[in-house]
Amino acid sequence: MNIKLFPITNVLMPRFVSYILIVIGGIIAIYAQAEADQNQYILIAGIAVLMIGIYSVSRRIPSKKDQEEEL
Repeated sequence: MNIKLFPITNVLMPRFVSYILIVIGGIIAIYAQAEADQNQYILIAGIAVLMIGIYSVSRRIPSKKDQEEEL
């Protein structure tokens, strides 16, 4: 059973785009928390961009179980 959680990441993104999403999401999340009156919507958007970037990078890492079966 293969569930697609993020349809935007179904398109094969280059690796550098994933890293850029992680950096941008992190910067947005830090910026949203740095203000005295914290904007929760900007913080949520930053965390969402960060998580999409992390998810797309982690999809490319093969699992240990697959590697052990090949040996």
